Amino acid sequence: MQRRAFARAAGRPGAGRFPRVPERLAESFSRIGVPVFVADVKGDLAGIGQPGGDNRKVAERVAELDLEAEEGFTYDACPVTFWDILGEQGHPVRTTMSEMGPMLLARLLGLNEVQEGVLNIVFRIADDNGWLLLDLKDLRALLTHVSDNADSIQSTYGNVSKASVGAIQRRLLSLEGQGAERLFGEPHLQIDDLMQTDERGRGYVNLLAADKLIHTPDIYATFLLWLLSELFEQLPEVGDPERPKLVFFFDEAHLLFSDAPTVLVDKVEQVVRLIRSKGVGVYFVTQNPADVPDKVLSQLGNRVQHALRAFTPRDQKAVRVAAQTFRPNPKLDTERVITELKVGEALASTLDEHGTPSVVERILVAPPGSRLGPITPAERTSLMQGSLVKGVYDTAVDRESAYEILQARASQAAAEPAASAAAPAPRASGGPSRGRQTPMEAFVASTARSVGSQLGRSLIRGILGSLTGRRR
Repeated sequence: MQRRAFARAAGRPGAGRFPRVPERLAESFSRIGVPVFVADVKGDLAGIGQPGGDNRKVAERVAELDLEAEEGFTYDACPVTFWDILGEQGHPVRTTMSEMGPMLLARLLGLNEVQEGVLNIVFRIADDNGWLLLDLKDLRALLTHVSDNADSIQSTYGNVSKASVGAIQRRLLSLEGQGAERLFGEPHLQIDDLMQTDERGRGYVNLLAADKLIHTPDIYATFLLWLLSELFEQLPEVGDPERPKLVFFFDEAHLLFSDAPTVLVDKVEQVVRLIRSKGVGVYFVTQNPADVPDKVLSQLGNRVQHALRAFTPRDQKAVRVAAQTFRPNPKLDTERVITELKVGEALASTLDEHGTPSVVERILVAPPGSRLGPITPAERTSLMQGSLVKGVYDTAVDRESAYEILQARASQAAAEPAASAAAPAPRASGGPSRGRQTPMEAFVASTARSVGSQLGRSLIRGILGSLTGRRR
C-alpha cells in the first residue's frame, strides 16, 4: 500500500521537476487519515496546503502514469498546521528544560562527561525539591545555587566542580545567542495537537519551518530527538495497527548523529525499534544511507533511494554502500542503476504483508495533488488564522519556577541580617548557649528540609531523560 501511495514501477525515464518523496508520502498519509510531522528544511513543502493543477510537468506525469483513471487522482490541498521555534512562520513550538532532560540538553550544549554529570545533579536537585525548570533563566539560577552550595550538597549528590558549572553557563550563553531561548518555555507543545484530523477525516500535516533553524543544526537535531522521545514516552502500546497514528519524518537525518555519543545513538536505536508498537512510523531522510548508523538503519523497513553520482573513489564507495542496503533483484544491477536514475525516478524496497523486504525495483515518483513549491505570506497567514491551535501557543507564559523561588529565598536570606540588627539584644539566661544560625546556614537547612519533604514525589525520567507520567 505504501509504495503505491507514491510510486509506480518504471521502465521509462522521468519527466519534469518533481518534489522529494516525503511530500508525496506525507500527502498520501494525510488522505488516508494519518497525521504527519515533517520539517520544511528548504521552505518548499508549504505548498502542500494549497491545491495543485498549475504545473504543466505535473500534468504530463499524471497523464503518463494514468493516475486519474487508475487511482482517482485529484488536485487538492492537505490540512496543515505551521510550527516555528522562532515564531515567525508558524505557531511557536516550545518545550521546557525539564521536558528536554539532561541527556539531550548535554548533547545540545556539547558537554563532556564530567559536565554532563554536573548537569544530572542539577536536574536531580530540581526534581527532588519540586522546582520547575522551564526556561534558560531557571537553569542558570539553579546552576548558581549548586555552585554556591557545592560543599553542602556534596555528601548527597556528589562533587560539583565550579569550573564545570562555569563551562555549562558559558555554553548556555552561546546557546542563547543562537535563539534557543525561544525553544524553552511555556505553554509547551502537547503531543495530541500533532495528531489531529479534519472534518473530512484527513490527517493534518504538521510543518516545522526549518529553513532558518537548519543553520543551527544542534538545536534542530536535538528538538526532533526530543519530540521523538515524547511520542515514545506518552503514547500507549497499540501493537501492530493497520495504519499508524502518526508518521514522523527526520529530514537531514545525518545531523541527528553528527558527533553524537555512542550512548545517545544506542538510545535512539532503542526508541526507533520500540516506537512502532506505539503506532508511530519513522522515516529518516538523507542523501546517503551511510549517514545513518548501522544499528538504526537495520531497524528501517521501507527504503527509497534517489540518484547518487560517483565521480570520486569516495563517491563510488557511497554508491556501493547504498546498493547493499537493498534486497538484491536478479534483474537489476542496483549499483549501476543508482548512478543512472533521472529526475522523478528512484529505487525502492518495501515490506510486504509478512514483514519481508521486497526486492529492489526501479520506480517513477508520482506527483502530489497539492502545489509544488512555497506559498505566499498571505496564504500562510490565512491558513494560520484557521488553525486548530490558533491562540493556544502564540503568547508565552512565565509562571513561578526555579528562578523565582531561588530569587525569593536569596532576598529573604539577605533581609535576615538587617532584621537581626534592628531587633533588641536577647537577655542572658542560665541555660546553654545555642548560637544563632547564619543566613547561609538557615538557607542550607531549609533546602535540606525541602529535599526531605519532596523525596516522595520525585519525578520520573524516560529513556532519553525527559519527564514521563504526570506533567507539572
